[in-house]
Amino acid sequence: MSNPMRPVRSILLAIFTGCAGLIGYALYLQLVENLLPCPLCVVQRMAYWLIGLTALAGFFHTPETTGRRIYAGLMAVFAFTGGLVALRQAWLVRYPEAFECGISPEEAFLNALPLARWWPVMFEANGDCADVTWKFASLTLPDWSAIFFMILAALSIYVLLVRENQRE
Repeated sequence: MSNPMRPVRSILLAIFTGCAGLIGYALYLQLVENLLPCPLCVVQRMAYWLIGLTALAGFFHTPETTGRRIYAGLMAVFAFTGGLVALRQAWLVRYPEAFECGISPEEAFLNALPLARWWPVMFEANGDCADVTWKFASLTLPDWSAIFFMILAALSIYVLLVRENQRE
């Protein structure tokens, strides 16, 4: 008899690993490539952290149906929120004239949070949201982030809707 939670646990572990990899790459871009995170980047980092930690909690907890749905629902909300922020940043990259220069209220707010003081390398916003310094396959960093958030949202919805009696 196979464990019906095994596919779900594998997906949760994959979600956690993916989020950890994305956060690691963001730190690489910041610390090695000197690409400073903007306020919207920091919010996306927070969303990746929340998704990843929720997936990790679900992986270790291995809850029944209701608990699994709560974890998956939270991950989906975090993924959709992060995706909206990434799409907003992608819009700002394409229409930089809509962006005001100087310290934004978002930057001041984020930098005043305890997270920014506790771990400034990860959560302090110092960059310009409309600055395009990185592209891959003609897509900017916010474009790729939006794609990854969509993938994470889809996986979260799958975990939310999968039936327990499904076989491997």
